[in-house]
Amino acid sequence: MTTLESRLGYEFKDRTLFERALTHSSFVNEHGMSKLLCNERLEFLGDSVLSVIVSRYLFEKYSDKPEGELTRERAALVCEATLAGFSRELNLGAFIKFGKGEKMSGGDSRPSILADAFEAMLAAIYLDGGFDTAEQFVLRFVKNAEPQAEQNTRDYKTLLQEVIQRNPDERLRYVVTDESGPDHNKSFTVEIQLNNNTFGVGHGRSKKLAEQDAARQALELMGL
Repeated sequence: MTTLESRLGYEFKDRTLFERALTHSSFVNEHGMSKLLCNERLEFLGDSVLSVIVSRYLFEKYSDKPEGELTRERAALVCEATLAGFSRELNLGAFIKFGKGEKMSGGDSRPSILADAFEAMLAAIYLDGGFDTAEQFVLRFVKNAEPQAEQNTRDYKTLLQEVIQRNPDERLRYVVTDESGPDHNKSFTVEIQLNNNTFGVGHGRSKKLAEQDAARQALELMGL
């Protein structure tokens, strides 16, 4: 098992898949090789596999969330910046084969290349080890990234505040009405009060997420 495979937590049976996932198009171009030998086709497949895995994970975990929210959370979890972060955790850039020019121009740290390489590696694992193996590989990253991804979705509190500020006489505040669960798995309930009247109730694993959920409900009541 190579150093990278140890980091991946997976040992390849088909070594050609492993090598291809780590081959950038600049390398095959520089060496006069077939374009089919770079990782672009794997990246194409990995994009779809990733979408299915993350969609299923969010769908099963959040049975009370509508399609729009699930779509926004998925987008945050599969965006270039998030995937590049996954690659950096693996130090994937250090193992990619580049052409000299791409390497010298910093290709091994470019977010777009790192994101594509992560998707290509995911596809290689999927083809070599099956869907369940690929899912286990991805979810260990997704679960760690999820809290930050949730914060990066639509900022409902800011949007609501902008609406309320149009009328200076309105008074808005967030009140924690319930807190339950152990320290590592807390659940919070927050009410939005507009001029002392309850205007929305939100739930979340942190006060901030519960406030965002309450603000989302308030905006929906306003038709926004």
